[in-house]
Amino acid sequence: MADSVDGRGRRALGALALLAVPTVLAAVPLAALAALLGPGGLGALPFGAAGGLLAAAVVGPAASALLGPVLVDRRIARLPDADLDERRADFVADRVASLAAEVGVDPPEVTAVRADAANVAVADGHRGSRLVVSTRLLALPKADRDAALRHALVRLRTRQALLATATLPALAAVETAALLATLLVGRRGDRTAADRRVNRIHGYEPDRERVPSWAYAAAGALCWLLLLPAWIPATVGDRFAVAGGRRAADALVARAGAAEREGLGNAVAFAGDAAGAGDWPPLLDRLSLVSMADAETGRVRGTSRQEARTRLARLRSKRTL
Repeated sequence: MADSVDGRGRRALGALALLAVPTVLAAVPLAALAALLGPGGLGALPFGAAGGLLAAAVVGPAASALLGPVLVDRRIARLPDADLDERRADFVADRVASLAAEVGVDPPEVTAVRADAANVAVADGHRGSRLVVSTRLLALPKADRDAALRHALVRLRTRQALLATATLPALAAVETAALLATLLVGRRGDRTAADRRVNRIHGYEPDRERVPSWAYAAAGALCWLLLLPAWIPATVGDRFAVAGGRRAADALVARAGAAEREGLGNAVAFAGDAAGAGDWPPLLDRLSLVSMADAETGRVRGTSRQEARTRLARLRSKRTL
């Protein structure tokens, strides 16, 4: 499954799209401020809105890259520790170090967390590289576990983890706003009989809705309209750079040997089918071996629900060789 020119081109386009997301978010305040302070406004700046847009192209990605590792570290700190004994913890760290040497990267800091999801995530940035692995993945057979860890280290070597971590704050902001807009559009205006019973129990049964459902739908549609300039590049980046980066790492792991190829296929299949997806932090989803976004989040991102199955089919086909 050699990395084609088309595949590299799609990932490059996805990377540009990801970097455009923090640029668009920063352009809103900076362009408005530059227009107010520029030649057409107060005259305090030598440039107008166009200069604000240019500044946003620098400030947006830079600010996101600074906040990304901080955001990831704060989320990791809230995860339940795996409470591994010293011998087991040393074994995991030693195994990651051995695989990192084979892949050709410096060993990342390893955090084992107690989670039912059989997943592993890798982050990179100015605070150094971090690898988060669940206890359930550590319990997989050796070949499957090592292949999943190798996949994370390959994404570290190819800078996919660095790009995803750097753009994570902007993507999380867009995704949260998109979810809010979707909830507003789909808000149910009528009350069911069960709702009315609960209201009567609490002594509250309004004659009519204080805010009509069409007002929520209009507010949600307006939010979507305002969000589109950031949501479209975020969706393209998710599809081309994040999902495409996982497939490219699949190919590199598969070329390491038949055992690695089979082990990675087993790990992807198990992680995609096993229970516990809700136990994996949504913030780490874009940094993980397998995406575990729920149906609503996946639709907001515009990502394919069949990503894991497509990867598995490619790994188990002759194209892998």
